[in-house]
Amino acid sequence: MFREPLLTLNRSLSGLEEKTGRFDAHTVHYLEGGQGETVLLLHGIFAEKDHWVDFARRLTGHYHVIAPDLPGYGESSRHAGQRYDYATQTERLRQFMDSLGIARAHIAGNSMGGTIAALFAIRYPERVASLAFIGAPHGIRSETASEMDRLIEAGQAPLVARNAGEFDAMMKLVFADRPFLPYPILQAAERDAIANAGSNRRMWDEQLKDRYLLHYLLQEHVGRVAVPSLALWGGRDKVFDVSGAQTLKGLLPHVDLRILPRMGHLPMMEDPKETARFYADFLHRTPPGKPGR
Repeated sequence: MFREPLLTLNRSLSGLEEKTGRFDAHTVHYLEGGQGETVLLLHGIFAEKDHWVDFARRLTGHYHVIAPDLPGYGESSRHAGQRYDYATQTERLRQFMDSLGIARAHIAGNSMGGTIAALFAIRYPERVASLAFIGAPHGIRSETASEMDRLIEAGQAPLVARNAGEFDAMMKLVFADRPFLPYPILQAAERDAIANAGSNRRMWDEQLKDRYLLHYLLQEHVGRVAVPSLALWGGRDKVFDVSGAQTLKGLLPHVDLRILPRMGHLPMMEDPKETARFYADFLHRTPPGKPGR
């Protein structure tokens, strides 16, 4: 009952408003605000656009910021007969940019979103002004197994919650220190996760087939990702162990790698002010590109 007013207020404080578009048989909800070069913010698996709102508050004064619910997630439509694997979602990102008339953008993503951003940079380098991983990307082999790796090897799907207990366990896994979340928003997130558990498991299994896709593609396309790149990796990440940060550095030597020692897998939610400061400094150092739209 109180979720929507809270979301609307928080978006407004960040200079964002909700909009909708349609392409590839999907209705896509997204947040947009600010002026300047375009910055696209891509969420992770089973996440959504509003996870970026507090982070985006530090950007909309200088940049044109867009945060979509990727097709299949959040308020955007999900269809049983459609695929939501990385190759398909990368093409959908191109369609989304085309639908908004965005020729080139700074693209940042968390987890799944970071991987989609990197795959897009490999496939369409002329359309990416910079690449940023806000939290570890999915698909890098780590020297040390993470807590989630151990759960996967035990046959579990730790990011798929079928009940309140599994939802709480998932929250403990993705955050090092859980940020304050208003009860109506937390309650709605738990309800939606449980209601979508069946189709979430299908999407989880689809991604598990591409478990190390980014690692192999960066090896195969060494030097292909030539745009300025940033990686912010939580030192207390239980989803993807921090040892993977040095692996990423080996695969992407020019990346500006920063370890955030206090943070877990979702730094843009755990400390949006500090995380956005690192990203804004990176953007400030990145030479201006061609107009975004």
